[in-house]
Amino acid sequence: MYPLAQILHGQGYKLTGSDNNDTETLQAVKNMGIPVFLGHNEDNIKGADLIVHTAAIMEDNPELKAARKSGVPVLERSKLLGIITGMYENAYCVSGTHGKTTASSMLTQIFVEQGTDITAVIGGKLPCINGSGRFGKSDIMVCEACEFRDHYLNLNPDVCIILNIDADHLDYFGTLENVIKSFRKFAKKASKAVFINGDDENSVKAVSGAEITVEIITFGLNGKNSWYAENIRKSGLSCEYELINGGKKVCDIKLNVPGEHNILNSVAAAAAAFYAGADVKSIAKGLESFRGAGRRFEKYGEANGITVVDDYAHHPAEIEVTLKTAVKLGYKHVWAVHQPFTFSRTAMLLDDFAEALSIADRVVLTSIMGSREKNTFGIHTRDLAEKTAGAVWFEEEEHDRNFELACDYICKNAVPGDLVITLGCGDINKLARILLHKLVSVNN
Repeated sequence: MYPLAQILHGQGYKLTGSDNNDTETLQAVKNMGIPVFLGHNEDNIKGADLIVHTAAIMEDNPELKAARKSGVPVLERSKLLGIITGMYENAYCVSGTHGKTTASSMLTQIFVEQGTDITAVIGGKLPCINGSGRFGKSDIMVCEACEFRDHYLNLNPDVCIILNIDADHLDYFGTLENVIKSFRKFAKKASKAVFINGDDENSVKAVSGAEITVEIITFGLNGKNSWYAENIRKSGLSCEYELINGGKKVCDIKLNVPGEHNILNSVAAAAAAFYAGADVKSIAKGLESFRGAGRRFEKYGEANGITVVDDYAHHPAEIEVTLKTAVKLGYKHVWAVHQPFTFSRTAMLLDDFAEALSIADRVVLTSIMGSREKNTFGIHTRDLAEKTAGAVWFEEEEHDRNFELACDYICKNAVPGDLVITLGCGDINKLARILLHKLVSVNN
């Protein structure tokens, strides 16, 4: 919601808002001069001409119920985002089951490096724009496009970018085949071009025979694609490679974020930026200066020889990629501290989660964050722990107590040279901060 507030505020609209938690984002909105109420109350909507809510708001929320009775138009967030994307002549919408935030951030960083006054809506904080959104006056917009409940079908993309397609949100889609069909619908909305991961079978399947009338451009890690990386050299958290287009070298790229998945994300960002008219120097410099988006393998600090990192990974495929990257970095032990997110995903992908988490040397699990769901699946953290070799779990009724107990356990058992990585899209990053504070306190 924050990037939408930034954009509409920049365009001169009068805004108010409400939230249940007093967060850094809430303070950032207040600092813009926007009145924000803490807590949801039917009085908060008085005087509004349009009311916008996130998909995370339950139908029995008192403010949402009052909004629906008010006679004022009520939109879910993605519909407003769709209206905003339609305001720009070149809306670059970045989709995929994994990597959307990173690729969107890389693309945004390239434009910022070039000096393009772009608008951006990103799912994580990007240091170069000091947040997750930006209002600009050029005709270019970078927008993260999420497939959750087909929300990205509300957008008006000029250019669609599909990073990968995997089985997720199965409580809504039901099958992987339906997920692929959804991405096909998304690709067909592009008015100028579609970029797809040519190495990903499901992405290729989504556009094959889809009657897409615009140009389809492939990217990947091998030479069958229009854009690809060649001569990859890895060194610690960094790597270098040659960016190739049509069999010809475009430039040398240096990345300061680890993992092959990030090489792929950078190739996608470079290809899209070049299509948008970015110069080669800005592409190379923008990608080199990129140090990651917030909560994407983000290093929080080090204490007592123990490194603490946070990552947004919340799907088995994401956790697998993140942990495989982590175990190659040379740490003594890799700890995976995971907060399962939503009961449906945990239940439907239970075996896949267990297999992915088992890549780590140590596994700690906290209680499931249900978010928008009620536990109609009868699933519990202990069910995942029982399938994950050597896992310990904390499943207290009091949410914060889980984090405290988990941190105490890690402090007692982690040793110098270990990497602790918190995983999940809920508020597990709070645990990373608590842990770092406890480790520092132990040292003092």
